[in-house]
Amino acid sequence: MSSVDFIKILLVEDNEGDIRLAREALTGSKVRNELQVIKDGQEALDYLFQNGEYEKSSRPDLILLDLNLPKINGKEVLKKIKANEDLKRIPIIILTTSSSHDDIIETYSNYANSFITKPLDWEQFINVIKSIEDFWLTIVKLPDKSLDN
Repeated sequence: MSSVDFIKILLVEDNEGDIRLAREALTGSKVRNELQVIKDGQEALDYLFQNGEYEKSSRPDLILLDLNLPKINGKEVLKKIKANEDLKRIPIIILTTSSSHDDIIETYSNYANSFITKPLDWEQFINVIKSIEDFWLTIVKLPDKSLDN
């Protein structure tokens, strides 16, 4: 992506503290970005599938997905996204408090692009978000949405 590109990030997270820290870490980012926050799994699916109030939502370039969500858990959200032909190429980073081996295996089996256990320390959490930004937004080449059908 060139330096003029704009990255749209969808954060699916219900913890207000983690939302605030993610916003803080991405403010002043090297890459111009827009952070859209969704607080439960059902709302995330409505947003991505453009249902209801989200009928005009635009597709994100990257999804940061918590596993422990209200209504529909993150594992189910991941499965539905990766089963959809139009959405499956969006990189999904699991960002969760879980360090369960079963969660790691299940999410990678359902095509998560990475699994990160959230640090409990706020400074380390910000460093994790900045590392995600450095890798996914400056090093990795993301799919060009304009080429999708």
